[in-house]
Amino acid sequence: MELSNDDNTNLSSPFGQMGQGLSESELRETCYEILIGACRSAGGSRPLTYVSSSVKRNVEKQPSISLQRSVSSVAASKMKRALGLKKAVRGDSSRGGDREVTIGELMRVQMRVSEQTDSRVRRGLLRIAATQLGRRIESVVLPLELLQQFNSSDFPTEKEYAAWQQRNLKVLEAGLLKHPYLPLDKNNTSAQQLRRIVHKSLKRPIETGKHSESMQILRDIVMSLACRSNDGTHSEICHWADGIPLNLRLYQILLEACFDINDATSVIEEVDEVLELIKKTWVILGINQTFHNLCFSWVFFHHYVATGQVENDLLFAANNLLLDVEKDARVTKDPVYSKTLSSTMTTILNWAEKKLLLYQNNFFRGNIDVMESVLSFGVLTANILEDISHNYKKRSEIDVALDRVDAYIRSSLRKAFSEARDRIYLSRRSAKHQQNSPPFLCILAQEIIDLAYNEKEIYSPILKRWHPLATGVAVATLHACYGNELKQFVSVNSELTPDNLQVLIAADKLEKDLVHMAVEDSVDSEDGGKSIIQEMTPYEAEGVIANLIKSWTRTRIESLKESVDRNLQQETWNLHSNKDQIASSAAAILRTANETLEGFFMLPIPQHSASLSDLINGLDRCFQQYILTAKFGCGSRSDFIPALPVLTRCTAGSKLPGLFRKKDKLIQRRKSQGETTDENDYFGIRELCVRINSFHHIRKCVDVLEKKTVDHLKNNGSTHLDNTIVTKFDLSRATCVEGVQSLCMATAYKIVFQDLSHVLWDGLYIGEVSSSRIQPFLKELEQYLEIIASTVHDRVRTRLITDVMKAAFDGFLLVLLAGGPSRAFNVHDSAVIEEDFRLLTDLFWSGGDGLPTDLIEKFASTVRFVLPLFRTETESLIEEFKSSIMEEFGTSAKSRLPLPPTSGQWDPNESNTILRVLCHRNDKLATNFLKKAYNLPKEL
Repeated sequence: MELSNDDNTNLSSPFGQMGQGLSESELRETCYEILIGACRSAGGSRPLTYVSSSVKRNVEKQPSISLQRSVSSVAASKMKRALGLKKAVRGDSSRGGDREVTIGELMRVQMRVSEQTDSRVRRGLLRIAATQLGRRIESVVLPLELLQQFNSSDFPTEKEYAAWQQRNLKVLEAGLLKHPYLPLDKNNTSAQQLRRIVHKSLKRPIETGKHSESMQILRDIVMSLACRSNDGTHSEICHWADGIPLNLRLYQILLEACFDINDATSVIEEVDEVLELIKKTWVILGINQTFHNLCFSWVFFHHYVATGQVENDLLFAANNLLLDVEKDARVTKDPVYSKTLSSTMTTILNWAEKKLLLYQNNFFRGNIDVMESVLSFGVLTANILEDISHNYKKRSEIDVALDRVDAYIRSSLRKAFSEARDRIYLSRRSAKHQQNSPPFLCILAQEIIDLAYNEKEIYSPILKRWHPLATGVAVATLHACYGNELKQFVSVNSELTPDNLQVLIAADKLEKDLVHMAVEDSVDSEDGGKSIIQEMTPYEAEGVIANLIKSWTRTRIESLKESVDRNLQQETWNLHSNKDQIASSAAAILRTANETLEGFFMLPIPQHSASLSDLINGLDRCFQQYILTAKFGCGSRSDFIPALPVLTRCTAGSKLPGLFRKKDKLIQRRKSQGETTDENDYFGIRELCVRINSFHHIRKCVDVLEKKTVDHLKNNGSTHLDNTIVTKFDLSRATCVEGVQSLCMATAYKIVFQDLSHVLWDGLYIGEVSSSRIQPFLKELEQYLEIIASTVHDRVRTRLITDVMKAAFDGFLLVLLAGGPSRAFNVHDSAVIEEDFRLLTDLFWSGGDGLPTDLIEKFASTVRFVLPLFRTETESLIEEFKSSIMEEFGTSAKSRLPLPPTSGQWDPNESNTILRVLCHRNDKLATNFLKKAYNLPKEL
């Protein structure tokens, strides 16, 4: 299985770029040469040959690892167990069937080196060893020596030889010029000469014979460059392959031999022996344990990425190796190592963070164990980088991990939120034809709560290893993201529509769920989750709903108020406008109020009872406004009762004063001409009756609205009903009651004292009592009572007729006691008066079809108590008057009788009432007494 190159995996080498045209296969061949050379040097003079299985036991007794050791003798790998790797299961395809295979043969196969190349390398190294007996490999420039050992006859073709020669020269160029162990002076002549030789070799091979001049020149140049030292002296160690990044790249290729050539995701079982062999190259490549640990962790990580990230064990092993790197980083002060470490950790961290910053996209329930490894990997590399940046000063690893994980959570959840939002938006755009679909933010709210629960169940258990409030941070992030959307929504949606309410209710529920999750997640934290909760700026959806409801209520109440004014201005109080005989304006306001209340309960708000008060109060005030406006200008009892005239003495005799004779003629003329004044009066009474009906109807409908309100609240699940809610129409109810009472009283007194004044005040008992009796008044009054009976609602009719009766009784007494000088009564007239009063009461009794007898008697009692005064003899009246005055004024009344004040409350025992009977008494005794006591005039 071939590895992907760095470009395909988007992973650039952290060791730096080689910068010369050495292919992967050329680098592997160079590595193989170094490995064989290092093992030959480390193994003394023992020849590098294969051994048969018959001598296997003798070979196995060797204390050191050698290329000749048989693979079949290898025990279970300690390295694999330490790294948590599974034991590989493979066939014999790489082992040549049943043939015993040595470690050397395994390495050749693992490094993809042909047998011909292997044979040539071994021959070359034997020749070098023969000519330089006892010389250690680190003092040998291997490519230079190999160039001298072979010519074109050792290769199948001239082309292969040329390629081989060019490869070795490019290796020298890479190790001595492009990536030297020590920096080169730009003016170094040896370097310039080597560049020319390498460039020339690209056109034609150079002569490499032992005694050739070109080879000798090349040797001198190479050795002068390779044996440089810091102090300028000649070094015994040749530095030709230990410059960074060449040495790290070569070492990486060697370490990659630990992975099965047929399965790059699997580490070979012989990894322990292979590593022992590879470590023999350290002396040539300038590698130590710290660089080894760094390179080995990178190789595992790189294999994981390059093989498609399918084998989590590789990542887990790389993570375990990084633990050693972390230890090294804290004690190693080498700036070259620190630079390489920083580059490697940055590359790994960038890769990890690309996944972790969007972990919701990259991990799921099926591969959550991978996330744990990646997260551990990312946190560990971040800790190492933090160590480097702080020059290894002590700092809290927990803080670094917590900060990183906090950032991962917030980034991933923001991205998840954004994707959910865009997905819902596109889905709604493609389904525009669908009706009754929930509002966008309602769907989004459900998506967010699903995201939150998914986060809590799948990801938070892993994230909590580094962040104790992982769930809290996640829900706080989602809360903020949704809050931004909600804020924009509220800023442009100020109307209380069902959709807007749905959104706010969904937002409120989402917030409660998220806060609950945050609180639940932080129970055991130091601050009890206070920091997370404080971060979650409240949506205040309930407040927004309340404000929208207030605005909705205010708008409709204002509209209803305007409707009240408009309808009243257009109202004609037409009796035949509807079957209930109420005003069309009253029907309109009741209809609108009912629609408003029904509309309120159609709003999908969670608690109608909490927002109902403003609406009920507003409707209550509208009804009150209607009643007060409709009642305004209709008058009251006092507006229709005439002012009591000044006390005068009646005009005695049969002849009336001219003024009253004129009035009487005027009255008769009005009656005879049949003028339309009466009809106009009737029409005015009908208007008042329609108003009374309207007020009473509103009163009934208020009760119905209250019952509807209670029913709606029960249907909406309100278990506790505040008693104040169902009595919120008290204002309009009281105004209705008062309005009906006031209008009934005004109507009654208007009928008696205004509409019928011509037959009562201007006609009754004017002049001769017997000729101006009560029948004309009763006849016209009966017509009004018929209008009332046919117009006014039966529940109000009795009250109005009772008020008319009371007004008639008051008018009757007013005529008798304050009728002015044109009215004169003698004792004999009392029978007529009492008969007229009986006729008046009979009118209201109406043979048992009218008012109840007890009700009539209740209001007739005052008249009945006063009427006996009219049949009392004058002398007795005078005595009663004097006695009453004495009781009222005491001894001050002995010298002169004071004039009693007029109270308007008639009483047979009250001095003013008795005095008024005397003033209207038509006899000389009364005249003399009044003349002497008060000198009363006979005319007004």
